[in-house]
Amino acid sequence: MTKCTTRPIHFTSCKSRLVQADFTGGDITSDGGAVLLREMDRRLKLTSSIARHLSDNRRKKQIRHDYLSLLRQRVYAISLGYEDLNDHDTLRTDPLIQTALGKDQALASPSTLCRFENHMGRQQALAIHKVLIDKFIASYSKPPQELILDFDATDDAVHGRQQGRFFHGYYDHYCFLPLYVFCGDQLLVSYLRSSKMDGAKHAWAILSLLVKRLRQDWPDVRIIFRGDSGFCRWRMMSWCDRHDVGYIIGQAKNSRLNGLSADLHEQAKADFKESGEKQRQFCSISYAASTWDKKRRVIVKAEHSRRGGNPRYVVTNLAGDEQILYDKLYCARGDMENRIKEQQLGLFADRTSCHKWWPNQFRLLLSSIAYVLLESIRRRYLSGTDLARSQVDTIRLKLLKIGAVIIRNTRRIRILLSESYPYHKLFTHIAVQLAPG
Repeated sequence: MTKCTTRPIHFTSCKSRLVQADFTGGDITSDGGAVLLREMDRRLKLTSSIARHLSDNRRKKQIRHDYLSLLRQRVYAISLGYEDLNDHDTLRTDPLIQTALGKDQALASPSTLCRFENHMGRQQALAIHKVLIDKFIASYSKPPQELILDFDATDDAVHGRQQGRFFHGYYDHYCFLPLYVFCGDQLLVSYLRSSKMDGAKHAWAILSLLVKRLRQDWPDVRIIFRGDSGFCRWRMMSWCDRHDVGYIIGQAKNSRLNGLSADLHEQAKADFKESGEKQRQFCSISYAASTWDKKRRVIVKAEHSRRGGNPRYVVTNLAGDEQILYDKLYCARGDMENRIKEQQLGLFADRTSCHKWWPNQFRLLLSSIAYVLLESIRRRYLSGTDLARSQVDTIRLKLLKIGAVIIRNTRRIRILLSESYPYHKLFTHIAVQLAPG
């Protein structure tokens, strides 16, 4: 193709020297770290395992982009910060993205990717979740003694008339209500739900499936279910009791609980008046709501400060000191909100703008696959570094968004990274460990 000479762009001079710019620099990318994604994916065999479960009914003679390439194109782009299909109008010609996919020609167009997403359905969503759980199990070199499964729901605002969207009174807008399950930082489930249902809907079934699958490989593992008061349902707790699953779940405060623990609250109030410092006291009571099958242990936190009383309740079948269970175990579930934020904000899990339901579920899973790639880099290779606790958008900024010149010929592909890149030692450390060998 004929390349036209462009006029230079002039800027303010610097020390009596002209400052000019033009677009004749050759093949340059701003995503030099995409090769790390490729190598991490190769090590995990993540997208290749998923692609085997995506049935392709297209005419093979007319296929230019197989499902594995389409899946990788979307997942890598999301990881690199490109949330929209429209981004692929130009991204498809990026030489390094092509290299990451093992290609040397133009990648799929937005319309091809759109058709790919709209072909996905329930069976594909189920298969992807199975792969995610298999990869979670494979991440352990030996059976763990204990696993804590964090369940939480969040709102996914929608701005069109997508299937399954409803107005949610608590969030005060039209939205979906996806359910996430994490174990530590690792993602197990990202399940899209309609917002017209109870926040705990289907959580019991998902917990049952997870426990069954995890105990297939680890029959002696201790499993603890952890959630906020939205998951305090007696049938779920009864199931946990029968299947040797621990639970520690928030319990919404009510007048009866406040009455049963009134002495402790009064003591905390009196101690605050005497000392002038915030008071926190703990105890256990036996409690059952009118709909429960039996009484259960409820941990009471009586807190009083200048703002007044702040009672909190947690129902559990675990033994141990009340304060330790509350502070060290239950309150740790708050970190899951950071993981959800990584999904929603850092990896665009809220880009559920397809009209049909299952393509939106698939988009949520694309974000989840991208999270697994980046979380694996963080967990395996960033421990002990300045980025050990960084969120995915920070990892993207520091390790993936690197300026690079790409030189391709018949013998090799050279990626010339910026000499002034400040994290070159860390990048080299990760790349050496990920390199095939």
